[in-house]
Amino acid sequence: MSLPSRPLRETDGGWRSAPALLHLLPLCAAVLLSACGDDSLPLDRPRPVAFRPAEVRAQTALASAPGFADQSGGGLFANTTGTVVRLRLDGSLGALESHPGNTVQPGATRAVFRMGPHSALVETDRGLFIAESGWLIAPPWRDALGLGITATTQSSDGAVWLAHPTGLFQLREGTLSALKVGGAAVTGITTLAAAPSPEGGPAVWFLREGKLHVASATSLVHYDVREATAPLDDGEVAQELAGLGATVGTPGELWLLTNQGLLRRTRDGWRRVSLPQRPVQLLAAGRFVWVKSSDSLLLYDADADSWGTATNVDTREFRFLSADESGCAWVQLGGETVAISRAPTPRVSGLYQGMQVVDDGLVARVVLPPNAPQASIAFQLGGSEFPATGEGPTYSLGGTETDGTPKAYSLAALEPGRYTLGVVARFVDGTEARRLVPFDYSPLSSGPLSWATHIQPIHESRCAKCHTSGPGRALSTYALWKENADLVTASVRDQRMPADGPLDSQLISLIQRWAASGANP
Repeated sequence: MSLPSRPLRETDGGWRSAPALLHLLPLCAAVLLSACGDDSLPLDRPRPVAFRPAEVRAQTALASAPGFADQSGGGLFANTTGTVVRLRLDGSLGALESHPGNTVQPGATRAVFRMGPHSALVETDRGLFIAESGWLIAPPWRDALGLGITATTQSSDGAVWLAHPTGLFQLREGTLSALKVGGAAVTGITTLAAAPSPEGGPAVWFLREGKLHVASATSLVHYDVREATAPLDDGEVAQELAGLGATVGTPGELWLLTNQGLLRRTRDGWRRVSLPQRPVQLLAAGRFVWVKSSDSLLLYDADADSWGTATNVDTREFRFLSADESGCAWVQLGGETVAISRAPTPRVSGLYQGMQVVDDGLVARVVLPPNAPQASIAFQLGGSEFPATGEGPTYSLGGTETDGTPKAYSLAALEPGRYTLGVVARFVDGTEARRLVPFDYSPLSSGPLSWATHIQPIHESRCAKCHTSGPGRALSTYALWKENADLVTASVRDQRMPADGPLDSQLISLIQRWAASGANP
């Protein structure tokens, strides 16, 4: 479907969008958040511990362009011939093709950007495409934006944000919306980061013409946009932003790279990070922050509140391409592209950072990276630790059936709330590698849902275009939805579908609850 761009109009109740599929977001005027910093600004003095990183080399030559790293391993990147490629956990190539339903074929790839836990936005010289499950899919809103995406991020309320020369856009429920202040587009954005607002709610922060701004959600379609003054010293200029995700009991954070140093904004306010050398590159994902200084590479683990510095890494010709929530960064070292992590960290599938789990049976699988030494695997959840059963390289949270099929682990004993699944690999040399995945457990709390009342409206508004007479799997009837309930649930839960952007978390929950409560007609 095409999405016409329409301006905001002013009413007695404030700014409202003109009726259209492209809903433009009403916003408040800009105000200052705080005064400039002073000598009393709290100071972090990291003492990095040296580590020799685990490395996986890409088995193809990649271009120096932004990419997308998947937290379960691998990712999507542009290669030196201008083709977008899909990398597996071991650095080899996976399948990636233009979807047969596309009316236009992808051209030379310019950059790849994150869209969700397992999907990416690919910008080619023929427009925008969504990369998902081995396909490049032309989304229906692609014609609303031309080339020139500078950054994307996903805020904690599930919205995907896109910075473009023509403005700042939000993608929610398959609808692209232009963020405007007083009827004017928000242009000149160089970097985006998702982090809590000063009030603690969902927000997106951005640098615009060198100045820091924040757009704080006041509802699903209303945002308060303000200019924020970071505590910069004389002559200090903001250059790059990064956001740390939330975990149990701890909100996310905003990190700010300047021409003189590094600042972080926690729930207690701004702090300055004093490093031995001036940082020049910044990248974050999940609960990890990577920092490149003049001749060193540092990693901050927010869960452990610890810093490390990578040894035996030649950073003279260095560039970040992407990072994922496991603490792994894909970087260019001279002519090579390498995935670098502090240790051979276990990779988790079936559960991703911040996922909402509504069924009381969770199937999560773990695999160690290639060339990892022999290890024993243990799971940690709800204050208990229990060893993984069976032989690797793949382990299941619930163990396996006699035929090797993974069992679901029962969460029935847990109260609703936020939890962290820990996976610990204990190697024979006495070292450990740990993966922590926070998630929200929201078990079924109401009676059965019906396809006709609750699910069919979602199908008609978000799925029918591709899954009735289009290129996708046929899902035009209740019988087809029930037959494919497991596939549909996994696709929307992992935010791989719909192809034009993830569903709102409440709609994802509805589909999961419908399937888990019997997939009733």
